Amino acid sequence: LLYTSEFLQRGSQVAVLEMGGWDSHANQAAPGGATSSNLRTLDAALAALQRGLRDAGLWQCSVILVCTEFGRQVSINGTQGTDHGSGGAALLLGGAVRGGHVWADWPGLAAKDRFEGRDLRVTTDLRAVWRNILDQHLQVSRAALDTRVLPGTAGLPRLDLLRA
Repeated sequence: LLYTSEFLQRGSQVAVLEMGGWDSHANQAAPGGATSSNLRTLDAALAALQRGLRDAGLWQCSVILVCTEFGRQVSINGTQGTDHGSGGAALLLGGAVRGGHVWADWPGLAAKDRFEGRDLRVTTDLRAVWRNILDQHLQVSRAALDTRVLPGTAGLPRLDLLRA
């Protein structure tokens, strides 16, 4: 991770960080496994980012989106892992975020409630989250969002994700 004060000294408003190693198909619940290790690393990174933003006096106006590019299946496979699936997850945090909410229509995990009987059903388009952050927080115009940034998303719902 780029050290927060160096990042802020550059006048940056947006950073994109990627963390690989999540595509594990085996031993996902193992305490020393890749998934557990990645979750500990992510936790430490987010805590360091929060400290750096607080120390710089910028936590209250920050929005951090942590998301996955794909989901996992609900059922555990034969190697104690999960395979690629439809439903994913995203975390939104920061001082500018209206926290304490789960933004989803929870379909349930029963086989009858799953997409194609195997996957968590997708209920929120992640592009709606991106769109609302770009519109409400970074003041990207809706015309730009509609035509250049996220074409085809104009009809997605407006989510009340951020503090006024």
